[in-house]
Parts: sequence; C-alpha cells; structure tokens
Amino acid sequence: MGVNVTLYEKSRGPGGRLASKRVSDGAVDCGAQYFTIRTPGFREFLAHYAPNSYRSWNGRLVRATDRGDRTPFLAAERFVGVPRMSALSRALSDTLDIRTSVRITRLSKEDTGQWWLEDDHGSQHGEFDAVVVTAPPAQTQKLLRDSGLEAAAARLEPLTASMQACWAVMARFDSSLELPFEGMETQSGPLGWVANDSSKPERDHEGEWWVLHGAPQWSTEHAEATPEEIKEVLLGEFCRLSHRESVPVEVLTHRWLYARSSDTRSQPSIWFQTDRLGVCGDWLQGGRVEGAFESAERLVAAITLSRQWT
Repeated sequence: MGVNVTLYEKSRGPGGRLASKRVSDGAVDCGAQYFTIRTPGFREFLAHYAPNSYRSWNGRLVRATDRGDRTPFLAAERFVGVPRMSALSRALSDTLDIRTSVRITRLSKEDTGQWWLEDDHGSQHGEFDAVVVTAPPAQTQKLLRDSGLEAAAARLEPLTASMQACWAVMARFDSSLELPFEGMETQSGPLGWVANDSSKPERDHEGEWWVLHGAPQWSTEHAEATPEEIKEVLLGEFCRLSHRESVPVEVLTHRWLYARSSDTRSQPSIWFQTDRLGVCGDWLQGGRVEGAFESAERLVAAITLSRQWT
C-alpha cells in the first residue's frame, strides 16, 4: 500500500505464538500446535507470502471427557509449519525490515505529530507517522503508561485482567508410546492439551517428542511454580491419562505468561486515530494463529480509512 514499515522485535527473531524450542534432534513446537485456515483472505495471504512453509497435519485428535471417554475432534483440515512451526513466521518475515534484539520501552510524539521510539539502551529510533504495538496486553499497557499515554493504557485494562498463562512441558521418549491419538484435549485437571510433535510432517525426531500444555486456569494459578514442580504434575497427569508409565529421556519447560484471553467479547484491534497509534495481536482474536491475521487485517483497514499522511 506504499507504506514503509520498520519492525522492532525484542527477541532474536519473529514468531511469538509460533514458537519452537531447539532440542537435541531438531525442534519442538512449544506454542501453537496447529492452525486452521477458515477465510479466503488468510489462505491467499499464506499462499502468496509463505507458500512452502506449512503442510497439512492429519493427526488423530480427541477430547477426553470427565467420564474418561474419548471423542474425536470435528473433521477439519489443520496445518503446521515445516519443519517446525516457527518456519511460518520466518518465511513471512523474509522481505521485511526487522530490527531484532531491540526492546522498545518508550514512545514519544513530537509537536509535528511524528513518533520517536526509545529502546532499553536509550537509543532513539524514528521518525514515524504511526505506531502499531503487537505485544501481549500487559506488556503493551506498561509501554503505553511508561510513555505517558495513560488513556490508551486504561483502554487495555479489562483485556490485561483476562489474560491466562500456559505452562508447556516438552518430553522425549526413546521409543514410541503407541498411543491411539496424536493430540488430546482434556476438560478438567491440570493438563489441557497433549500432542505427539513427532507425528507432524517433516519432523525427524529420535523416539517421540510429546508436548504437554497446562490448562489455562491451572497454569494461571501456578504461574509462579518452579519448572520442576510443573514437570512432576503434568508428566504425572499425562501418564495417568495415557495409561503409560514410560520415563522421558529429555524434558524441557516453557512458561507462557500471557497465553490467551478468557474474554471472548474483545474487539479484534484498537486504533487511536488522533494519536495514530494501533494495537493488534492474536490475543484479541481468541489466541488463534489466524486470529493474528484477522486482527492485523482489521487494524490495517482502520488505518487506511483514517490515513492522512503520504
């Protein structure tokens, strides 16, 4: 659309929810486990910008009921990044101007209406006509408050309060567990989701890597627990649900402090037209991968309608 965009990323590379952890024999998806493509716009976007970075995953997915029964997921085509989930965001970022390992801590607006950004080392970046923030709501709220943008920060208060954590445990077993499913969602207890990461396409693992996600409420209540405590509980629950007593040969943990929102009524994006300041992210659209695209698409539409600069 003729707009020059510069992206500032505090990590070594883009990805966020599309995260994978490096392990001894490749990588394991510790964030989003798969994604769907429900809209033609998202399908066209991926086909144009990241055509070779994802494939269908035909894993057998079930839901475990409180009675101990297992019912299959609704039939749907599900996709994963290849050879790991983060390959999708890497492909999408190939042609972008990204400044990695730069953490922006303050925004300031000149009398001319131009924005300047300051990082955690005191360096200045600018000038910019508009700013879009895609960090989770608590981090976005802190950035806005530290920048003296109290009214904008207050707008995020209910969204920040609704965010829930997610503990992730990645466990490698030296041989197949031979379970009758590749992914399982539970309805109660500390465990919310388990998946056989090694069943996904183009994963060349030794043995089997399983990813265990803590349930949102349980993870939030135990957000400050130690990794060892989390491993013991989630692995124990996995053994109980899978009826397997195998001991993993390698275990990693990761805490997602702001994993998803419990508020399903939130708007898909926020655009402060007077300040030319926007907020978007998957957390505004149910925490889905496609939700990130939908949130950004709505924000771009709002910016386009109000655009007054050249």
